Amino acid sequence: MDRAQLADFLRTRREALQPEDVGLPRGQRRRTGGLRREEVAALCGMSADYYSRIEQQRGPNPSEQMLAAIARGLHLSLDERDHLFRLGGHAAPQRVLRSDHLNPGIMRILDRLEDTPAQVMSSLGETLRQTRPAIALLGDDSRWTGMARSMVYRWYTDPSARLIYPEEDHPLHGRIFTAQLRVAYTREGKGSRAAAVVDALHERSAEFRSVWAEHDISSTHTDLKRIVHPELGLIQVHCQTLVDADVSQVLLVFTAVPGTESYEKLQMLSAVAAG
Repeated sequence: MDRAQLADFLRTRREALQPEDVGLPRGQRRRTGGLRREEVAALCGMSADYYSRIEQQRGPNPSEQMLAAIARGLHLSLDERDHLFRLGGHAAPQRVLRSDHLNPGIMRILDRLEDTPAQVMSSLGETLRQTRPAIALLGDDSRWTGMARSMVYRWYTDPSARLIYPEEDHPLHGRIFTAQLRVAYTREGKGSRAAAVVDALHERSAEFRSVWAEHDISSTHTDLKRIVHPELGLIQVHCQTLVDADVSQVLLVFTAVPGTESYEKLQMLSAVAAG
C-alpha cells in the first residue's frame, strides 16, 4: 500500500468532481470547486472519519470492498479503479468476469434521474444501483448477495420474485430473463459467473431447463411492462434502455404516458421517495 500516492490520488479525484457531477446541489456557501470529504464519504457509503483518515495518510489499509465503494463514489473509470486498487495494496479486479463497476458516464446520467425510477443492471440481471423512486417502485434489489443477486436466478428459485409482475406475464418474463442469461453465457464462456448461474439453475429448476433448451435469444427485452405494486396496484410503464457494451451494463428508465393513471401513480411514488 502506497499511503502517500493513495491519499494524493483520492484528493485530486475528489477536487476534480463537481457537485453537479454526482447529483448534489452546489449551494451558496461553497467557496471552492470539488467535493467535500464528507460528501465523498456519503457517496461511498462510509463514515466521513474513515474516508478522511485515508486521504490524510493515517487510516487503516482499506479492503477490496472499501476500495470498490470509493471507486463508485468518485465515479472512477476502469483504469482509475485499477490504479486505486494497486495503490491500496490489492490486485486490480479481473475485467473479463466482472461487470459490477459502474461506468462513470452511466452514473452521471443516473445522478440526474433522482426523481425518476431508474436503475443500472449487469448482464446477469444484478441490480447495481437504483434511484429512490426505483426502489419505491420495484423494491431494493441491490440488497441481494451471492447467486441471488441475479434476477434470473431468483426468478426460478424464489417464488416471491415473480410477485412484481401479473401472473399472465410470467412466461414472457421468464423467456426474457433466460435469453439475457444465454447472451451473457455465450459472451463470457465456461468458467464465468454466467456459467455458474446456468449450472446452478440446471440443478435446481426443471422449468429453467425447459426454457433454456429452446435456445431463444430474440426475447431479450420488452419496452412495455406491467408492474404490480403492493400498495398502488397495477402500473403500466415504458422501459427505456441505455446499453453500455464495454462493461455489459444497462441503464433502465421507467416512464408512463402523461395523463394516465399509471403516470399519476409514478408521480406519487417519486414524491414519497423524495420525502
